[in-house]
Amino acid sequence: MDELAASDGVRGCICLGYPFHPPGKPLQLRTEHLAALQTPTLILQGERDTFGRRDEVETYSLSPQVQLRWIPSGDHSFKPTRSSGLSEADNWAMAAALSDQFLRQLLSC
Repeated sequence: MDELAASDGVRGCICLGYPFHPPGKPLQLRTEHLAALQTPTLILQGERDTFGRRDEVETYSLSPQVQLRWIPSGDHSFKPTRSSGLSEADNWAMAAALSDQFLRQLLSC
């Protein structure tokens, strides 16, 4: 990402459900590059995402340029549990609002 930002003027990145590790293999992390990332990045992650649940991801070393925002009770596609009282549309509306907020902040600099 940093290479694109430097060469093509990319100002930021939004990830909708990042694959921090393969499902069921939390020790096979895909996070090394995220520790040194210089490009402002928003990762929207479902709290129950099998590619990285909240309790796992909050222990990772990530660059200060990486903002994590959590989609309540969401899986990798942001679909919530029935017992949460949320709908998939609710979670996607939250994802859109968080993305909008990130982009407005990024573009105001």
